Formats: sequence, C-alpha cells, structure tokens
Amino acid sequence: MEDKVKYEIEFPIHASPSLLFQYISTPSGLSEWFADNVNSRGELFKFIWDGAEEQAKLVTKKSGERIKFKWLADEVDSYFFEIKIQVDEITKDVSIIIIDFAEADEVEDAKMLWENQISDLKQVLGSA
Repeated sequence: MEDKVKYEIEFPIHASPSLLFQYISTPSGLSEWFADNVNSRGELFKFIWDGAEEQAKLVTKKSGERIKFKWLADEVDSYFFEIKIQVDEITKDVSIIIIDFAEADEVEDAKMLWENQISDLKQVLGSA
C-alpha cells in the first residue's frame, strides 16, 4: 500500500463560526454539503455517497473550532481528515482549513473534490 501525503487547503468563507460548526459537526449539517446522507451513533459516523457507504470515527470535536475524523477503512492510524474554522484576530475574516491525506498522485484530485464540496457548503450558507 502506497503511503499517503498530508495536505492542507484554506477556503475563505462568509459565515459565523458557530453556524459553520453546525455544518461541519452534525450529521444533518454534513449531509447538506459533504455527503448525500450522514448518520451517527455516538462517535461512529456513516457517510453515504451514491449508495456507497464509508464509516469514520469522530476523533476530536472542539466546539466552534474543529472536527477531526478517521476513516475506518484506513489501516494506518495516523491518517485522518480535519475541518478547522479559523478566524483572523484582526480582520475577523473566517476561513475553513481542510487537513487531509491522499496518495501522492491523487492530491490534486482530492483538493478539487474538497473545492467542490466547500463550494456546495458556500451555496448552502448563501455565501457563494
């Protein structure tokens, strides 16, 4: 199995951190933009896209700030994806930062996928 590389992307977004947190941390919020459907039982989240199902464990949840998941299909414990809300102290501009892993030759595709998903999120928020 090929090693995955870590990458980080930042998206400016016009929304309050508390509202954003609802969209990144709850099954109902995530199903508005991240997946077709999301269910959770405790720390276990089930993401459904076009009938395909992926399960992830909730690793970290810090209210208004960040959420971190680990795909159960990843054998390597150090792989995860994290969605962070960052607020610039001076300008108060809000950004979403995505930290994720992909195989080296798939990083660009993975970033494009995130760009599409964040664009869906912006539409849901009315901040596109």
